[in-house]
Amino acid sequence: MRTNPATTAEVETWLAVLHQSGHLYRAEPGPDGTWIVQRGPHARPWTLHHPVLAMDFIEDILRDVHQQEADPGR
Repeated sequence: MRTNPATTAEVETWLAVLHQSGHLYRAEPGPDGTWIVQRGPHARPWTLHHPVLAMDFIEDILRDVHQQEADPGR
């Protein structure tokens, strides 16, 4: 369990890594400290308005990645 709140820098780092490794189609800063993310080219874009919401989104992606790695037949 986290003891410190997520920071903007932490979110930006995670989003950059996920984008560079191909797990996010789009990840860019939006207005007023938000982030605009898109999982695939035809997926609906999401606007993440707070670092905590962004970290929840990132956690979902990481969970999917780990699940895909554990199931090689997928």
